[in-house]
Amino acid sequence: MTSSSQEAPPFVRLAAHPLRWRLLTELAAGDYRVRELVTLTGEPQNLVSYHLRLLRDGGLVFASRSSFDGRDTYYHLDLERCADALADTGAALHPALSRAHVAPGGSPGDLPRPPRVGVLFVCTGNSARSPIAEALLRHRTDGQAEVISAGSRPKPHLHADAVRVLREEFGIDITDQRPRHWDTLSGRRFDYVISLCDKAREACPDFPGQPRRVHWSIPDPAAADGTDQAGYLAFRRTAADIETRVRHLLPVLSTIRS
Repeated sequence: MTSSSQEAPPFVRLAAHPLRWRLLTELAAGDYRVRELVTLTGEPQNLVSYHLRLLRDGGLVFASRSSFDGRDTYYHLDLERCADALADTGAALHPALSRAHVAPGGSPGDLPRPPRVGVLFVCTGNSARSPIAEALLRHRTDGQAEVISAGSRPKPHLHADAVRVLREEFGIDITDQRPRHWDTLSGRRFDYVISLCDKAREACPDFPGQPRRVHWSIPDPAAADGTDQAGYLAFRRTAADIETRVRHLLPVLSTIRS
């Protein structure tokens, strides 16, 4: 009888199924609704939902209600959890493959630097999520990417907590930046158009050159209820989420050739 110590690690057992692996690879690119995953995989909805539940139970995927249409649910792949699971899997195979033997990353200089690519971040007000993403990607690429953000209904000014969280947590100053309407970018070419707002995703116009469209379903931190401190904590959580997604975007951008 095979002992439990010889069983494959949980990540391997989860990811080895062909449909679950397909779901993981699709969600690695961005957030999707069930019906979109059904279309992408060509599998019945009940089967897709079943395997999504297994991935959720395994802690690799989580779901959140759409901030635009509460009847919709977006699924998101936790890439940090996947990285931990892969490290644990390597260690289970051989000690030399443990995390301790892998060169650490995290600082801008240690990450792949993409060639000159164009990335547009969009949300509704262009006052919080999209300017945070714009600033973080520009910082991470040290100006090597052409990054801009815009909104469908831009606010008059950036949200004060968006400016504050970038300054205090990342040392980035966007005090002089102003929200812009995405109509001002009509005719511009981008390699990626990334929506961070469920509402903006549905309304985002087409841009020339058929850029890759990606969605990050991130709640508006400005909508957080409570005290001023609670509001700022919401911005810190949002910035941390965006920072994680930006770090994982960098190796993808590095595959684009001018």
